[in-house]
Amino acid sequence: MNLLMIGINIVVFVIMEILGSTEDTGFMLQWGAACRPLILDGEWYRLFTSMFLHFGIYHLVNNMAVLLFMGDMVEKAVGHWKYLMIYLGSGLVGNLLSLYMDIQSQSNIVSAGASGAIYGIIGGVFVLMIKNRKQVREVVIRRLVFVIAVTIYYGSQAAQIDNAAHVGGLIGGIVLTVLFTLHWNHSRKGYVAE
Repeated sequence: MNLLMIGINIVVFVIMEILGSTEDTGFMLQWGAACRPLILDGEWYRLFTSMFLHFGIYHLVNNMAVLLFMGDMVEKAVGHWKYLMIYLGSGLVGNLLSLYMDIQSQSNIVSAGASGAIYGIIGGVFVLMIKNRKQVREVVIRRLVFVIAVTIYYGSQAAQIDNAAHVGGLIGGIVLTVLFTLHWNHSRKGYVAE
């Protein structure tokens, strides 16, 4: 499922680049990027479609590299369908928090990207590390917390980064992973050791 999500993001990007430019805001809006006035005007599908759009190759490569590196850990631990629910659910939670913040600030910013979903996967990895802390060195957990804190801080300092989507996705991923692993069989082989 992780490779499928990566594949879908790449295929959508390639098709869009053939037909136009993913760095053109108007073109991105035509393809389903998120924007407060359009969503509030009834185009709620943008909360979903924007998760599969990326502003340029750099945006796509960064997101897919993180997903490739971390996504399999969550998928192996919770299974294909729960992974998909964490990915999509986190992306939606991230986009909803972003929409809420845009409503509060009356912003008309156009946003797109899988970052909310990916932060949800990162949140899932965090939960799994805590649940498998006997198999994970404490320093690894601290490093993950540090990376999350630094990227959220960096996102809060950069005007072109939708930090609300990152934070919302992270929270969504943590909550969903906790829910999906409430009755986890602790004798199960830990994903970290694989």
